[in-house]
Amino acid sequence: MSDRIEKFVFNGEKAERLDKFLVASLPEFSRARLQGLIAEEFVSVNGMPAKKAGQVLEVGAEIEVRIPPPVSSGLIAENIPLDIVFENDDLIVVNKPAGMVVHPAAGHASGTLVNAVLGYDPDMEGIGGEERPGLVHRLDKDTSGLIILAKNERAHNWLQDQFRLRKVEKTYLALVDGKPPTPVGRVEASIGRDTGQRKKMAIVRPGKGRDSVSEYKTLETFKNHTLLEFHPHTGRTHQIRLHCQFLGCPIVGDSVYGKRTVTATIDRHFLHAFQLKIVLPGEKNPRTFEAELPQELKDVLEEVKRYE
Repeated sequence: MSDRIEKFVFNGEKAERLDKFLVASLPEFSRARLQGLIAEEFVSVNGMPAKKAGQVLEVGAEIEVRIPPPVSSGLIAENIPLDIVFENDDLIVVNKPAGMVVHPAAGHASGTLVNAVLGYDPDMEGIGGEERPGLVHRLDKDTSGLIILAKNERAHNWLQDQFRLRKVEKTYLALVDGKPPTPVGRVEASIGRDTGQRKKMAIVRPGKGRDSVSEYKTLETFKNHTLLEFHPHTGRTHQIRLHCQFLGCPIVGDSVYGKRTVTATIDRHFLHAFQLKIVLPGEKNPRTFEAELPQELKDVLEEVKRYE
């Protein structure tokens, strides 16, 4: 596959930064991707390699952008069934089961959501210069529920902006041990690596990690457990699990941040990405997608109701 060549002439009324001009001229690419092309000398101005992303363009400047084909990532397409909640030309919304890793990593080279998506649609457009589906957010291995993936660069950029600007409303359901200090509340804390165990995250002192914010409300109270609805406003690693631990009511079945003794018949943690509200590319009004609790979590709720 050969390079794609795009040529432009800058006819603005006043001088403008090169990267700003390219973002407007090639909206399917992110500013970061275009800045990368500039840095790698894939962009020329008046026949000379662009000096930097902030190079100022004068009226009449001729710009040429050479876009290399996607680099193979080595990912393998696998025939793994997907529970697709919604799909159009730009994206798919998938109800991920617990136990499925989102993308290949050490110890999980196959059987991931990315492998499954490539098996479902091998022609998904390359995102960010790689031949892979466009992940814009993630879920832990044992967290079930909704996850959205872009099919092309334009949609990927749009969805990334929606998440970055915190315009996406996410709703999770969590069954916890005990109950939070108040029926309704908000958690604000810094999250960083656990200094004692590098594979874990932890609530750390302000300035030592990244800020995290969640709001929660009680849906149902039992003798020893509480069903909570969580609305994370940030997307930190293990955020809701850590916030529940911080509140003194860890998630049932959480082998990392929960109680040592499991208090219900469950082989995963009880956390489910139940609802996703987002404005899709090319649309003005938000859409709301839902994925009901999987049967194994319904069974846990029934057990709790029966014995408490």
